[in-house]
Amino acid sequence: MEKNLRQQKTAIIKIALFGPESTGKTTLAKQLAAYYETEWVPEFARDYLQKRWEENQHICEADDMLPIAYGQMSLENEKLSSAKKYLFCDTNLMVTKVFSEIYYGFCDPLLNEEALEHEYDLFFLTDIDVPWEKDDIRDKPEGRETVFSVFKQTLIDNKKPFITLSGNKESRLAKAVIIIDNLTIAREHGFSSSDFVEIYNHGVSIESVLKQLEIFKNGILKSNLISPATISNGILNLTEIDFEAKARFFDLQKSKLKLKKFVPASGAASRMFKFLTTFLNDFDLQKETINAYINRKKDSDLSIFIVAMEKFPFFEAVDKRLREVYPDFETLDTDYKNYYFIKLLLSPDYFDFANKPKAVLPFHHYQTHIATPIEEHLNECVHYATADQISNLHFTVSEIHQSQFEKAVDLVQDNIEKQAKTKINIGYSYQNKTTDSITVDVDNELVRNKNGELVFRPGGHGALIENLNRLDSDIIFIKNIDNVIQNHIDKIALYKKGLAGILIEIQQQVFGYLKAIEEQHIKESNVVEIIQFLKEQLNINLTNDFNKFTFENKIIKIKELLDRPIRVCGMVKNEGEPGGGPFWVMDEKGTVLLQIVETSQVDLKNKKQRQILAEATHFNPVDLVCGIKNYKNEKFDLTQFVDHKTGFIVEKSVDGKIVKSYELPGLWNGAMANWLTIFVAVPLITFNPVKTVNDLLKPAHQPQ
Repeated sequence: MEKNLRQQKTAIIKIALFGPESTGKTTLAKQLAAYYETEWVPEFARDYLQKRWEENQHICEADDMLPIAYGQMSLENEKLSSAKKYLFCDTNLMVTKVFSEIYYGFCDPLLNEEALEHEYDLFFLTDIDVPWEKDDIRDKPEGRETVFSVFKQTLIDNKKPFITLSGNKESRLAKAVIIIDNLTIAREHGFSSSDFVEIYNHGVSIESVLKQLEIFKNGILKSNLISPATISNGILNLTEIDFEAKARFFDLQKSKLKLKKFVPASGAASRMFKFLTTFLNDFDLQKETINAYINRKKDSDLSIFIVAMEKFPFFEAVDKRLREVYPDFETLDTDYKNYYFIKLLLSPDYFDFANKPKAVLPFHHYQTHIATPIEEHLNECVHYATADQISNLHFTVSEIHQSQFEKAVDLVQDNIEKQAKTKINIGYSYQNKTTDSITVDVDNELVRNKNGELVFRPGGHGALIENLNRLDSDIIFIKNIDNVIQNHIDKIALYKKGLAGILIEIQQQVFGYLKAIEEQHIKESNVVEIIQFLKEQLNINLTNDFNKFTFENKIIKIKELLDRPIRVCGMVKNEGEPGGGPFWVMDEKGTVLLQIVETSQVDLKNKKQRQILAEATHFNPVDLVCGIKNYKNEKFDLTQFVDHKTGFIVEKSVDGKIVKSYELPGLWNGAMANWLTIFVAVPLITFNPVKTVNDLLKPAHQPQ
């Protein structure tokens, strides 16, 4: 046997099975070699030690480690010459090194050096969740957890690309095949094994990453605006009396329905305090005055914040803490007082507002207490998302913030329930990390952090369509976490219930037609009625070809158009707020339909498209009521109604460099593009978002 520990260079993809004894390495190596019709490398030590045992009851000793290593390497190089595309190694020198260190507290320097230098495209770390099987050369089963942890730490310490395999032999094989196939695709596209493992551990598929890279390269097709939706041209306009009637209708129907309020509330409030964070980073109290800084930066936001400081609901708490931290606070210069106020407000050691979720921040100052958005949403929930004294509320949150939500809920829930005589059930869910996006630079090259790791960013609120899809409710009210108001809750409830009443009326008509179709009760005369309903109530215009269809094909087309989830969306007058609005849009099939369109979806270089955007009369305040069940009372699979071509490429500045990431079609944009859609004009009182801290100074957020 040649005494050579060097690996032969190869283009073959080599997979190393790595783990303690009796963890299924040999079984899996054989299975994989059979599946991929290639070679596998057996464990040299097994035959070597078995022979020594049978000859003279010889047990493994430290001096056996190097001969075992030579034998193992000879086997690997031999099998490599006849392998096809893949080679599966039952063991390798790293295993020998670890056993040498565990049992003898020592590893031959030559073995150690070669073991660390050897490269494999991937290590499968075999878990200890399979039964230990006794044979002549195996040690005792005790201490498997400790040995396993040593194997795992060795891979981590030496930065080897590995994935842990658990489960029975059938599930391990299935999992391993998927991983190997995806690794192959990743390597073919220039990703390293370490990149692949990062992507895998993040839960994002390599297919998704490749699609994102293609999108960065080719861009995203912009929306084709035909005209803005306006009153009587896509937007329903109701009187106050009409809203009251719709709300009463909802109240009559709600006892038969499962109601829920859905509040997207993920992420921290960093944007809300961005201008204050910038100020703290840029300002030097020793070198200039705050007024000089404001003039130099033209920072009107900072000026407004300081002038109106006492009107913020958190002023008294911060002011009190300032006097505790700085005993001589009253004698300080005004600039020092203002600077320290902002510093305490954002300091991680004190209030840390920029790193907390908006949901738990003080928003409203009442005579008796300070209210958070969580309290306001609970209050709203019992006013319109309640049936039979039960109210259901669901927050999407960041996992790291859930405990803060729960604490804020605990402070107010009992009191609100007692006043409303209503039980509030509260649920939480997280945005799925598998929807995150890879990050690239302006040249579409992968961005890495200081440790050389890939950088992922959340896939935007469009990812929440999966959270919404998991809810089991008939009617779901959707409203953003920061869109709350101080007082006037009865008015807010009226318009929300009015929208729900419209939804139920439309839904009942849609369900009636679909049941009639299923029971074959539709006649030619009914088709005319349904076409009129589609046009007048759902703003759906059929193409001229429809009249040429046979009766049977007309019914098929009508069923296809009607059998969808329904959304009723409140629209407020456009007063210059950034964001989306209602438009008539032509899709790639030439069909004109209603959609909520974000500014970023519009080709601003196109003069006509820019003009249509400017002519918009209304704005989307994210005030939605949704019906997510069909006429058979079965949940729709909401992911089947997403327009996947309507995502966003988002640019951000990180450490002074522009980076790009992909955001999924927005929750109320492309994620609901193929729903039945009704736009309804609602008063401005329903739209009171807090995008920056200064928005808390607006009348809707100030005491009456």
